[in-house]
Amino acid sequence: MATTKNDSKQVVQQFWGAMQDNNFRRAGELLHDEYVLEWPQSGERIRGRANFVAVNENYPAAGRWHFTIHRLIAEGDTVATEITVTDGAVTGRVITFSTVLDSNIVRQTEYWPDPFEPAAWRAQWVERM
Repeated sequence: MATTKNDSKQVVQQFWGAMQDNNFRRAGELLHDEYVLEWPQSGERIRGRANFVAVNENYPAAGRWHFTIHRLIAEGDTVATEITVTDGAVTGRVITFSTVLDSNIVRQTEYWPDPFEPAAWRAQWVERM
């Protein structure tokens, strides 16, 4: 089933809404069965909604995560977002490219401000690229 620009935009907005609520399981429900997330700066790849949810639920944050959308651009099945993410102690501005298939996010690539080493605590849920 083809995904329209409006469908793609709405799915990604719902995803970031769930992330803002720190409801990572609800965010995971918006992910496709073949979901893949890549973090080029650390060389990590997360496959599947269960691993996505586990990484986010187990992330050693200083507090609740807050997500501020600065820009969201949708073109067909692709949505680009510019977001500020903070847990109150660390703040980063991230660019995320999301691909939507069958009304679910099938692929995301996130570009964080600086390269970083993969964290050992999440090794069970990620693979090296």
